[in-house]
Amino acid sequence: MTFGERLQAAFDSSGHLCVGIDPHASLLAEWGLPDSALGARDFGLAVVEAAQGRVGIVKPQVGFFERHGSAGIAALEDVLLACRAAGLLVIGDAKRGDIGSTMDGYAEAWLSPQSPLAVDSLTVSGYLGVGALESTAQLAVKNDRGVLVLSATSNPEAPALQGSRDSSGRTVAAAIVDEVRQWNRDGGPLGNCGVVIGATVDLASAGIDPGSLRGMPILAPGFGFQGTPLSAVRSVFGSAAEGVIMSVSRSVLAAGPQGIAAAIDQSIAEAREAYAA
Repeated sequence: MTFGERLQAAFDSSGHLCVGIDPHASLLAEWGLPDSALGARDFGLAVVEAAQGRVGIVKPQVGFFERHGSAGIAALEDVLLACRAAGLLVIGDAKRGDIGSTMDGYAEAWLSPQSPLAVDSLTVSGYLGVGALESTAQLAVKNDRGVLVLSATSNPEAPALQGSRDSSGRTVAAAIVDEVRQWNRDGGPLGNCGVVIGATVDLASAGIDPGSLRGMPILAPGFGFQGTPLSAVRSVFGSAAEGVIMSVSRSVLAAGPQGIAAAIDQSIAEAREAYAA
């Protein structure tokens, strides 16, 4: 199955919720774990255990493992292995973005089946030019995996760049959507290549037409702790809501090792209600 097909299957069986695996220092302390590679590993494995059988998608934040050096990468490999064993679809949140053979190296690390870091889809940055990512997208499709390209993000520094307009009046964020959509022209109902758009972003202000997003996977961080309720998915994304991966991290992780399962269940109920409306 292609990434788009596996993602649709996850939506159909488990809903649109995606649980982040973000072992940053404050959460490790709240969980009573050491701020070390071992702590990150134990944190990640506990999140996988809580997610298994509840959601279909998880999203490890690579930077929180990388900060522990080679031991942190080894910890991430263990967490990814557990994700695969649990049957979870994995989005590697690495936001890689480069040109030429350097980007090809990143692509091989994250999107080649033989790599211990292999994920189902990888977040990438197109702000060196979306065309620089084309070989990455090709490798992803060849290996039945996906890429999710940053388009409109919710950080306060983003609008000045992402909202810039070309001579035709199109924003940079919208141009990225248009270019990524072309990669899916031979794909199925839900493509292998998609975009990252924060759930806190106003699409109209970003110059993005919801209709241009239809048929694309949309990774949407910003639900829960960052302020956008799960119930708002249709009002934020309109006709593109069926492709949204609703990412929650802090809002469930802050419940701690004893409460995370219940927090995930609550978020699942809210997400299902949002799509039933």
